[in-house]
Amino acid sequence: MTSPQHTALHGEHEQLGASFTDFGGWDMPLKYGSELAEHRAVREAAGLFDLSHMGEIRVTGPDAGAFLNTALVGNLAVIAVGRAKYSLICDENGGIIDDLISYRRGDEEYLVVPNAGNAGVVAAAFAERAAGFDVSVVDESAETSLIAVQGPKSVEILHALVPEEQRALVSDMKYYSADEATVAGIPVLLARTGYTGEDGFELYVPNAHAPELWRALLAAGEPHGLIPAGLASRDSLRLEAGMPLYGNELSREVTPFEAGLGPVVSFKKEERFVGRDALEARRAAGPERVLVGLRGSGRRAGRGGYGVFAGGRGVDGEPIGVITSGQPSPTLGTPIAIAYVAPEFAEVGTALDVDLRGKAEPFEVVALPFYKRGE
Repeated sequence: MTSPQHTALHGEHEQLGASFTDFGGWDMPLKYGSELAEHRAVREAAGLFDLSHMGEIRVTGPDAGAFLNTALVGNLAVIAVGRAKYSLICDENGGIIDDLISYRRGDEEYLVVPNAGNAGVVAAAFAERAAGFDVSVVDESAETSLIAVQGPKSVEILHALVPEEQRALVSDMKYYSADEATVAGIPVLLARTGYTGEDGFELYVPNAHAPELWRALLAAGEPHGLIPAGLASRDSLRLEAGMPLYGNELSREVTPFEAGLGPVVSFKKEERFVGRDALEARRAAGPERVLVGLRGSGRRAGRGGYGVFAGGRGVDGEPIGVITSGQPSPTLGTPIAIAYVAPEFAEVGTALDVDLRGKAEPFEVVALPFYKRGE
């Protein structure tokens, strides 16, 4: 059995007393103290996350845009330099290999960020799909760390660490944009992206500088209420924000249309991207199941794998769906879940039951996301 990998910040987490868990083959902090306190810090102030388990793949060359338009389902060639785009990489059957973010760093340069457990798979798929294109595909995951500052105090915290002439860059940066910046004297790629439903930034930095940057962000953030946050709070935050997690909502058994990600697929671009034929057929046929949000009226939460049934009929018959993620919402104070259900049960307001250890617990279909900042 292979031991989980350590990020360059593992020692920092140990000093902070983190509890660890294996995630995507990495030994990652689950929480440092109270996961509820970490969740609330992100919603009310700020949280600091180590995301160095994520992958980073640099694509450069004259055909970089055309290559990514063939490898991914979205139209990456039209992104302006400095901007980013959420996309998917699919197999020939239209199944989702991974969801990822691509940053356009130049006319002929992109930085693609896949999920932790899929980084090697995506890099291998890119290498295979690059045949015939004038591109260079380099996996920089092993030498790159990624730190995220998420929460309403994120801008103030970064303002304390960047040169005065870069403060406007931080505050004026658009969502899904990235630029070079100097934070605590360290050159980073600063991106205004995140996975929590809050405003925030992600900082890409060479491994050698990651511990110094982490400590500087902790120190600068402390007066603003920032605390380190682990995967447990990251999961509850992304669930409230209705964001899918690969391995839960997304997999090779799921197409973008079932996952509510149909708009991510570009059929207008000319490239015959991998999975295009299968996805065109699936779009025409319509999805066999639909991803929906569920909100409970009681106190008991549904969890991943729990069956979903038509409301008021008990849980003895045939399930009409299954929960992919679920837990009590710290922000809303009620149980929430994301589930795949048959299309006829997907309308907002539909009453459903979740099988909680043999007992029917009432839930209702609600619009995603469960939480939006400012509302």
